[in-house]
Amino acid sequence: MTPPVRTALLAGLGVCFMTGLGFASVPLYSMFCAATGLNGTTQRGLVAPGAVAGAGRVQIDFDTNVSAKLPWKFAAEHPSETVDVGARDMAFFTATNTSNKPVTGTATFNVTPAQAGKYFTKIQCFCFTQQTLKPGETARMPVIFFVDPKMLDDPDAKDIKTITLSYTFYPVDSGDVAS
Repeated sequence: MTPPVRTALLAGLGVCFMTGLGFASVPLYSMFCAATGLNGTTQRGLVAPGAVAGAGRVQIDFDTNVSAKLPWKFAAEHPSETVDVGARDMAFFTATNTSNKPVTGTATFNVTPAQAGKYFTKIQCFCFTQQTLKPGETARMPVIFFVDPKMLDDPDAKDIKTITLSYTFYPVDSGDVAS
């Protein structure tokens, strides 16, 4: 194989590798964030371990936001709760369609401080699920969660006393605008 052919072959392989890496970067980043809690990515679980004696309590603040393109009101029923570490808890949110037509939205979330993300575990959540509300309709949506007791063993997270769970609702169809 001549040097120019070998160079062209290596360049072609490099382009193929970089293209594949570009397509794989989003799912790989998502898996990394889910595994490490990076950027406030929460964990998913099926059952809470139960309150740990002497583990203490953590305040959970709920922050709610709505895109300007979504004609909804969205709020937590209680803006803050104090929970036992390890215990299962439930918070409720309400969303109301303030327009005169059906509108579909979906929520994204984040947890701060970022170190708490890998210890905040959701059992059930409305996030990333499309919610369609009729004109004037209000929906009540639960989030079931717990704070993993392993947080108490992490030197970067053991002193966290307040965790903020933040949701933002966006329209599913970018054509939905406030009426």
